Amino acid sequence: MTAKTKNVTYWTTTALIAFFIGSGGAGQLVQFQRNPHGVVPALGYPMYFFAILGVWKMLGAIAILVPGLPRLKEWAYAGIFFDLTGAAASCAAVGGYGAYGFHVLAPLILTVVTAVSWALRPQSRIIGVLFPSTDSRPV
Repeated sequence: MTAKTKNVTYWTTTALIAFFIGSGGAGQLVQFQRNPHGVVPALGYPMYFFAILGVWKMLGAIAILVPGLPRLKEWAYAGIFFDLTGAAASCAAVGGYGAYGFHVLAPLILTVVTAVSWALRPQSRIIGVLFPSTDSRPV
């Protein structure tokens, strides 16, 4: 993969994740204030959980977009991963598959996009090396 292709793929996946996570968080806050009986009864979570999740999702989307702050980005990527896999597991646990399989598949697809964004992030957004080289050269 060329550096240009890597950079374009990184920014494309990062923009997609920031859009879906950030807009999802904003939607959860709006739902919390205007329609407290929307999706919450189906999943069984308390309503305040969606307000907390909405705020953190919006902050996570901002964190992966702004320059610098590599440690905060690592936390944001981890939080987004846990949120998306938890959403898929929650929907699957309440029978959200079959005709409603989209609610399980969509978070899993976004998890893959998140992993691609994380894996292709530029050096300035990385803390340390995940797999250190055995011959003292960076991987």
